[in-house]
Amino acid sequence: MGEEDSTDGRKARGQKRRAEIIEATLTVVQRDGASGVTHRTVAKEAGIPVSLSTYYFASLDDLLIAALTSIVDEYTERIRHIIEHRDDKIRGLAELIAESAGPGRDRALAERELSTLAARRPALRPIARRWREGVAELARHCTDTPDAVTALVATSDGLCAAILIDSAPADADYVCAVLRQALGATRR
Repeated sequence: MGEEDSTDGRKARGQKRRAEIIEATLTVVQRDGASGVTHRTVAKEAGIPVSLSTYYFASLDDLLIAALTSIVDEYTERIRHIIEHRDDKIRGLAELIAESAGPGRDRALAERELSTLAARRPALRPIARRWREGVAELARHCTDTPDAVTALVATSDGLCAAILIDSAPADADYVCAVLRQALGATRR
């Protein structure tokens, strides 16, 4: 085995360990909220020494940024897929939002909590904005009206929050109708 092979192996193990720590962070956020995230709680969840957690993520902000980035990257990819492959982009967005009540609830809840934390932790803000930017991009494929884009982004945020606190139906048809109303479109 050459030096390059061993370097690649160490790099792969490092990336795997980093991903495990991020996943442990998300588990802690889902279980205890963002306030429960410490290097100690994440290390315990990941089954590693605290020193390993701090080796990969020097500060709590680094850890929280990595966790939020992980979730937002998933959503960004899904929104990109809707933009590129769905004729009815609003319906695609509605289905994504409605998932917040089902199997996607834990991830959506973690994303919401970490995004809200960005109001107090400026380091999280650029990542937290990416969901809204993705929805705005999708909206611009449906309308040329800046106010309608803003309305769709705000409505999407509101529906996600309402679904997570269980005060709004998580039915994709309902979500789609509300999104269309916000966009000011009956069909597109």
